[in-house]
Amino acid sequence: MALWRESLLAQKVLRGETRGYRSHPQLRRFSETSDPLLAIGSYLAAIVEEADRRGYSFDRSRIAKTGTPPLIQVGAGQVEYEWNHLLSKLKTRAPEVYETNHGLRAHEVHPLFQLVPGGVEDWEKI
Repeated sequence: MALWRESLLAQKVLRGETRGYRSHPQLRRFSETSDPLLAIGSYLAAIVEEADRRGYSFDRSRIAKTGTPPLIQVGAGQVEYEWNHLLSKLKTRAPEVYETNHGLRAHEVHPLFQLVPGGVEDWEKI
């Protein structure tokens, strides 16, 4: 649910409909593409598909633009960093989910992203 809301906010930022969060570093993933609204729309579309599989009902009409964008490359180091960040949150917030997932090393990324060799992004606050 939070991912859906945060991604809708990112879409508003990319559409110029809000003054807040315009400098959020993770928005660079989308804003640096040739079509930021198509990129965030594709991201949102995959979230809706996963929500459907889990029995949730998100409003597809809130997605501004859909289609097939070029893939966004993401470094393996960034994925590992984000995975470990998530695990640290799960350890205290949802210990049972942490126990199920903490040993996993192979990561499946969102369909919009292409996993490539590389480190943590320079915009990440470590």
